[in-house]
Amino acid sequence: MNIRELLGIELPIIQAPMAGVQGSALAIAVSEAGGLGSLPCAMLSVETLAQELTAIRKSTHKPFNVNFFCHTPPEACVAVESSWRRLLTPYFDEFGLDPNNTSNSASRAPFSHEIADIVEEFRPPVVSFHFGLPSQDLLERVKGWGATVLSSATTIDEAIWLERHGADAVIAQGLEAGGHRGMFLSNDLSTQLGSFALLPQIVQAVKIPVIAAGGIASPTGVAAALALGAQAVQVGTAYLLTDEATTSPLHRKAIKSEASRHTALTNLFSGRPARGIVNRLMLDLGLINELAPPFPLASAAIAPLRSAAESREDFSFSPLWCGQNTLGCLEISAAELTGWLSNGVSSQ
Repeated sequence: MNIRELLGIELPIIQAPMAGVQGSALAIAVSEAGGLGSLPCAMLSVETLAQELTAIRKSTHKPFNVNFFCHTPPEACVAVESSWRRLLTPYFDEFGLDPNNTSNSASRAPFSHEIADIVEEFRPPVVSFHFGLPSQDLLERVKGWGATVLSSATTIDEAIWLERHGADAVIAQGLEAGGHRGMFLSNDLSTQLGSFALLPQIVQAVKIPVIAAGGIASPTGVAAALALGAQAVQVGTAYLLTDEATTSPLHRKAIKSEASRHTALTNLFSGRPARGIVNRLMLDLGLINELAPPFPLASAAIAPLRSAAESREDFSFSPLWCGQNTLGCLEISAAELTGWLSNGVSSQ
């Protein structure tokens, strides 16, 4: 089945779910423009999740996507946490903060039956996952209300695995993409491929529709992805400066500056590799540091440093998620950006 028919959308443009820089407003705007708007849900409480889904249902009758993580929460380890905080102690001293007087909790929760209880009331037509797929009983529950299931693959093996385990379409997440890598079969970063190397190989390896993601930020990028076999594209970074995005002023400033020319994968901010604009913390501690607690526990100790620095207009400790291509980061409405990107479809 063609992806537009499968998702019920007019344009093969999917707005990537971006936790921390958007809410329902961006998803609504993109869906209303004919694309597929997405709501990132992994960092939302059940109360906020219900509020956001209510807002979407009240504002649009178009299809939309809700996105969840599928990680296995790690057990907290006192020794690991202590080593991590010792490494960060010079920064706490710099800001006059107590490294032992911070929260040990992290706010990213995996998809669960408790969350499904809330989501099922709204029956979103599309549900996407990062870091694989949920357990079989959860997946069957999602499909039971008629949802189409998407998930990210960063390798050919992951795409094949997703097809075999029930995904209806696969998102080929190239190395250029901003934010967290969706890798789940291996932690080996050497397995990660660029979009236009990964995409045609996944298209050849699976029978389900393939969505291209990573580095696509213009009509010509959209056209190139479709020419290589993608049935749709997922775009994130280009939406960061749109009117409906909640991207912070500091993050927006960084994206518009020359700093955005240098992005890299790092595990410092969450414990899993994610692409963001290189800053002081990444330069000081190394992009991948073995002392960082496993995802998502690394974020707890970083949070107070981030708050303190940002109060001084300093993004040295901020996870400025951003892809390698910021050419499409335009300060316009999400509807306008979606329409502009769709110009790449007409050339096919």
